[in-house]
Amino acid sequence: MNTLQDLTDYLSPVEPSYLNDDLEFNDGQYGKHIQVFETNFPDLSTVDLVILGVGDMRGANPFAEPSNGPDLVRQAFYRMHCWHDDIRVADIGNIKAGATLADTIAAMKITLTELFQAGKTALIIGGSHDLTLGQYETHKSLQQVVEAVCVDAFIDLKGDSTRRDENFLMDMLTGEPNYIRHYSHVGFQSYLVHPRLLETLDKLRFDCYRVGKVRETPEEMEPVIRSADILSFDIQAIQHAFAPSHQASPNGFTGEEACLISQYAGLSSSLKSFGIYGYQPEQDTEGMTAQQIAQMIWYYIEGLYRKKMEAPFEETQSFNEYHTLLAEVDTRFLQSKRTGRWWMQMPDGQLVPCSESDYQKAGNNDIPERWLRIQERR
Repeated sequence: MNTLQDLTDYLSPVEPSYLNDDLEFNDGQYGKHIQVFETNFPDLSTVDLVILGVGDMRGANPFAEPSNGPDLVRQAFYRMHCWHDDIRVADIGNIKAGATLADTIAAMKITLTELFQAGKTALIIGGSHDLTLGQYETHKSLQQVVEAVCVDAFIDLKGDSTRRDENFLMDMLTGEPNYIRHYSHVGFQSYLVHPRLLETLDKLRFDCYRVGKVRETPEEMEPVIRSADILSFDIQAIQHAFAPSHQASPNGFTGEEACLISQYAGLSSSLKSFGIYGYQPEQDTEGMTAQQIAQMIWYYIEGLYRKKMEAPFEETQSFNEYHTLLAEVDTRFLQSKRTGRWWMQMPDGQLVPCSESDYQKAGNNDIPERWLRIQERR
């Protein structure tokens, strides 16, 4: 494959009349600001973000027809107002459903490979949660070692389940050869997860964050997501009241908290793809889940805009620098004057994302847990 144009073999264009009931978008709406694959494939050379729909739900139900969920999310998102037109967005349509689920994931992998090699970031509007494998398999085919974050009420490691969306993490985390440097699970609900799963992940030195803990200090998740190459968000992590298309749990994140996590994703300089999965339009009450996902996308772009404000480390005048003695080693902490974000220096000299509370703990002669977890993985 030589050009991004060749991707049209795997993609279905966006149907414009479906998005706004044949009405014109006004100048402030995203529908006027996005390059859309309708008849001609967009020029992606100057684009910051590429939207890709993948409506295959066979990981949740082997007999499911391709979902129109991605188009319903588009319908909601395109009508929202654009506040940052210097973040250039393109929508390249939907992956055509393959003869099998594996074929769909293969087409997704080919598409993402081309986008990554062109230096583009992808926003994926899913299908079933196991399509996360398309994100991971892309990096695996490029032999890139990655950090991955999943936001989900469940931990999809159910080896005895026949549903692909309930066991796909087995392949991702234990398959050989393996390209996962680190995995973090955000927002699990304890009553939905077998305790042994947490023990297994802890033995692998992976990190799991219970939904209640995240809700107490959501800012602690920003460094976790900042380090990720892959972010996968199952809407089952959101309270049913805010995302009524799922029946998993009445509890979880609020809509605002889901948007905050999405904004953190936009702030990440390492993130290559952000997938939002699990939307079932046939169960959606008055399109509220589509609106929720669309607002998450809006906040993701808000994060992309804020990220552009960040200075490189070489621009030392843009950072506050602090030193503290940590494990008998002089440890440097940096705080960005532009975004307020923090980094700490590990004993090998590498700067890693952290939070203000990590600095405060170090200043009180208490080794931050984040420092310990990172150090024990080295």
